[in-house]
Amino acid sequence: MLLTRTSEPMTSSLTRRAAAELIGTAFLLMAIIGSGIMAERLSDGNAAITLLGNSISVGAALVCLILAFGPVSGAHFNPAVTLVDSILGPFAWKELPVYFAAQIAGAFLGVALANLMFDLPAFHASEKVRFGFSQLLAELVATAGLILVIYGTLHKDAKAVPYAVAAFITSAFWFTSSTSFANPAVTIARSMSNTFAGIRPMDVPAFVIVEFVAALVAVLLARWIFQIEDDE
Repeated sequence: MLLTRTSEPMTSSLTRRAAAELIGTAFLLMAIIGSGIMAERLSDGNAAITLLGNSISVGAALVCLILAFGPVSGAHFNPAVTLVDSILGPFAWKELPVYFAAQIAGAFLGVALANLMFDLPAFHASEKVRFGFSQLLAELVATAGLILVIYGTLHKDAKAVPYAVAAFITSAFWFTSSTSFANPAVTIARSMSNTFAGIRPMDVPAFVIVEFVAALVAVLLARWIFQIEDDE
């Protein structure tokens, strides 16, 4: 996410940018939840095949969504990314609540639509346990890694950001024990789908805290490694 520097400065109104964030995040959640349901139904109980289908679908969706919505809103789709762009980039702090609200609303809309497309209740609390040190460490690694990939790629070739982000997330599905949520809005909304991609509501707060902490850690690392200055 974060295409605010890949084209001319955005002139879209805050309303249009918020709408782009809402719609883009909704499609991202549809990809996460919908492909998880489809893959689980078609894999005949093979968890590896289910995860493969889920990760490929999400990676492909990310490329399309970032390319489509990036020129309008920056294609954050992620409160952690928006927070980092407020610290390191040109994003206005006063617009932070609007983006957060749009991202969270879009995430819940995407979950509802994905569930309904597969004849499930729009919202049904997940029972999937995602708890413990290893899971939280995985979220720390996944979120910090995502931020570093975004800023490292922006530092070298901004046009490559959609592909770098998609590749990292697809890979992180496999190398992290949490399957790489790396997004507070995604984490909160996934608690309302009792499917392959779900997370118990009681496990959400720890994930969200770790994701935001990881984003702040990544800010420090990005400043040092890539020599990024505030509002660069």
